[in-house]
Amino acid sequence: MADPKGFLKTTSRELPKRRPVDVRIMDWREVYEPQHTPEAAAVLKRQAGRCMDCGIPFCHDGCPLGNLIPEWNDLTWRDDWRGAIERLHATNNFPEFTGRLCPAPCEGSCVLGINSEPVTIKQVEVSIIDRAFDEGWVTPQVPERQSGKTVAVVGSGPAGLAAAQQLTRAGHTVVVLERADAIGGLLRYGIPEFKMEKRHLDRRLQQMADEGTRFKPSVHVGAELTASSLRARYDAVVLAVGATAGRDLPAPGRELAGILQAMEYLPHANRHASDPSYAVPVSAEGKHVVIIGGGDTGADCLGTAHRQGAASVTQLEILPRPADERPEGNPWPTWPLIYRTSSAHEEGGERVYAVSTTRFLEDGDGNVASIELVDVEMVEGRFQPIEGTERKIPADLVLLAMGFTGPERPGLLEQLGVELDGRGNIARDGSFMSTVPGVFVAGDAGRGQSLIVWAIAEGRAAAAAVDEWLSGGSELPAPVTAAMRPLTV
Repeated sequence: MADPKGFLKTTSRELPKRRPVDVRIMDWREVYEPQHTPEAAAVLKRQAGRCMDCGIPFCHDGCPLGNLIPEWNDLTWRDDWRGAIERLHATNNFPEFTGRLCPAPCEGSCVLGINSEPVTIKQVEVSIIDRAFDEGWVTPQVPERQSGKTVAVVGSGPAGLAAAQQLTRAGHTVVVLERADAIGGLLRYGIPEFKMEKRHLDRRLQQMADEGTRFKPSVHVGAELTASSLRARYDAVVLAVGATAGRDLPAPGRELAGILQAMEYLPHANRHASDPSYAVPVSAEGKHVVIIGGGDTGADCLGTAHRQGAASVTQLEILPRPADERPEGNPWPTWPLIYRTSSAHEEGGERVYAVSTTRFLEDGDGNVASIELVDVEMVEGRFQPIEGTERKIPADLVLLAMGFTGPERPGLLEQLGVELDGRGNIARDGSFMSTVPGVFVAGDAGRGQSLIVWAIAEGRAAAAAVDEWLSGGSELPAPVTAAMRPLTV
């Protein structure tokens, strides 16, 4: 283990400082202060030293990738950064993404968290990979020989990129097809710049290109490139198209202008952050913004609206406010269902819990002007309105951030003829193959809306399955977690 008495000497978590709110909302850069300081290095060493190297490290089970967390905590504490990045890359293709974007289920299952604060695993992780890039240790891993087999990966989010990198390293010729004008999927156009600057994505894509992965943006598979042409060109296909069908809210007035799905709003802000000359078609500037949905996507909309100069921002959630500490029915090592404050919530706005939107009201010109709310309570498993709590709040811009219902059916999926499961996702077997031979599924398209760590884990596991199907065997590592098992929900 690292420091045998580390968890006794350092009993609390220490996290990087965030830039002052009034400063950071004036730009799109990441919210944290620079980490390349002696003080930050000392904090990181203390936190890595708190790792107990448990007899049964539950953080392994909490992480869908099976990250070797005690090992790279120990190596970080010993200043063996080269060894730390080798152990980190052994299970995770993109720790610079997960270290910034993952909610860290590993920390929720950290043994130290039973009666203390868990190790800052996520911060150690991102510090390792950032150091590795700075030192030039992240280099292309070009395969020794080519298999002669071709694979098309449709979708360039974390699942597609993980599958593509693994299959390229196995010697296959891999082409990543993306309908957007740039590679990255939600990493590019869904995740705001203040959560992850796109330079982190671009440098990893450069490594992949140097390894031999080919990228083709602006290719809409299922439209200009039909499914039959795709199958004819490639020996195998990996569908990593995500779960992009947004959940709607069919309340009266839904047709009014100014009511948008979150993913009709966020990509434009991301484009502007990368190119200030890009004029966003919808801005929150000077508007009363209401975000319906209390999850991460809602928080992304919240931080974006702050930076665009919204007059006010209100985030609505139908569930009651979570407790500040684990409730009795939510014991360790399950994911703690507690009240959380993201960087975007620190920046302002109001969060309203246990409410439901009953209708949207217009301004007389076909635009939304306000919404009507009612408090709700759970009765026999259903949300029931509380009489007498109806009220209106102003809303010039309404953003629906209530999650996603699965992959888009028209086009590619219909042309391929793949079957869907009972949840509307692409059905697959234990080897990640769909009901169409040679067509594999990874990430949210088969699992449903989930975490970035699940996407990468499934991309790696699907790649191993594709490699075995093409070659008769595979030496590619795959996560030994539930990612290897098909969902039966």
